[in-house]
Order: sequence, then C-alpha cells, then structure tokens
Amino acid sequence: MNSLYKNKHELWLHITFASFAINDEEIKARLYEFSLIAFRHMKWLGADILKDGDDYNYDRDMKLFKRQSVFEVLHALMKEVNNTSALYPQSVLGKRMRTDDDYLLEYLSQILHNETNNKEVTAFNMKRKWLDKSLAQEQIDALTMFLFEESYKEYELILVYAYMQARTENVLEFSIFQDLIDESHFHLKSFGNMMAKMGILALPRELHAMTYVIKDLEKFVTDGIAEEKAAKEMCRELSDAIKDEELSKFFDFINYQESYHIELMKKLL
Repeated sequence: MNSLYKNKHELWLHITFASFAINDEEIKARLYEFSLIAFRHMKWLGADILKDGDDYNYDRDMKLFKRQSVFEVLHALMKEVNNTSALYPQSVLGKRMRTDDDYLLEYLSQILHNETNNKEVTAFNMKRKWLDKSLAQEQIDALTMFLFEESYKEYELILVYAYMQARTENVLEFSIFQDLIDESHFHLKSFGNMMAKMGILALPRELHAMTYVIKDLEKFVTDGIAEEKAAKEMCRELSDAIKDEELSKFFDFINYQESYHIELMKKLL
C-alpha cells in the first residue's frame, strides 16, 4: 500500500502537470479535473493505510520530461496511468480507482484519435516571455523567481495540510485544513499555468519528511502565518514592480486571498 501511495502521488503530479503543459483550454480543464480525482484517491488511500496501523510518506522518484507535442504528453501519461492501475488492490477502493482511471484512459484515447489535437507544447521552451507583453528583464526575473518559489510553497502546503487533516478527529481542524488544501490547489494551478505560458514549467522540489511530520502544531501554524505574510509581501512587491495592469491585479487578488489564509490559520491557534 505504501508503494501504491507513492505511485498515486506521482500519478497525481503527472496528470496535474500534463494539464499545465497543454495549451488547449478544453483538454487542460478536463485533465485538471482528473488530477483532482487522483488527489482524492490519495486521500482515501492514506486513510486506509492509517486505519491498518501503517503510515505513508511523500517520497517520489518521478521526472517531468520536456515533451514537444500534446500527443507525446498524452502517450506518456497513458503509460503512467496503466502502470499505477496495475497496482490497485482487489477492494472497493481499488475498483473505484481502476474505473476512474479506465475512463481517463478512454478520454485520452479520444483525444489521440483526432490528429488536429496534436499541437505544439511550449511549456518547456524556456522563452521566459509573458504572453505578448514587453516586460523589462528585471520584471521577468522577479516573476520567474516568484513562480518557482510559490509553486513549491503551494505544493508543500497541499501535502502538509492533507497529512495533518488525515490525522485529526477535530471537525473544525478538518474543515480548515480542507479550505487551505482547496485554496492551495487553486494557487498551484494558477502558478503552474503561468509557468507553462512562460516556457519554464518544472516540478516543485521534493518534500523532506521534516516538512510534513509535524511535532508541534502550534509552532507550525505560527510559522505558517509568518510564511503567508511573507507571501503577501512578495505579491505586493510584484504588483508594484510589474508594469502590467492585468498581472498587477492578479497579484493583488492572490495577496487578498493570502490575508484570509492567515485568518483561517489563526482559527487553528
């Protein structure tokens, strides 16, 4: 089960980053929906592992290869889905995961049957240009650093909050963790898609166990509030520095969301 959890974690990332890499909005949206289903699979698997008195971690071995076309991305994704499905147990949960993945494979097959879907993938071309805007180099550099740091932070928070949510019996804590997980999913999606548009899509670095095995919840939440305040400041600085109204408004929007995250974390305290 622990090996399966590791593979499911990797499959969630494969689906998520395939959705970021592909430019077609309809395919992108459908793949992201499937990625959220895969994340729920992780949640249910984790609960079963804990119920059996075992534990799981967030180790991973996967790499994000720089595919050049939509079909290359989807063929690689189908291989990962098949490899993971072969590990599912003969249980109610195993059947649910298998049938979900069977439908994902069917959807991918439908896309692959239409040659017009095989568009170029530009998510890895390293152009570091924001759409058709002429941002100054220092603005591009600041945006690049922000996206790398914040995409890791959101990935980290999704997994850390999910780890703690699985281990609480307190209804308020469970609810707050769910809100924070959902918010971080949205932020990761936003930043991942922005990285792809700039041609710099990359996986967040792996989490060390010390990141998510929390010994002191109060200290973790207090430190988390400080981290959210730092993220707010980064958003404010980017909003001020980038001379593009659309981007500035986006970072203001993220800044205000971080403010509410702080209020949610204060409830935990």
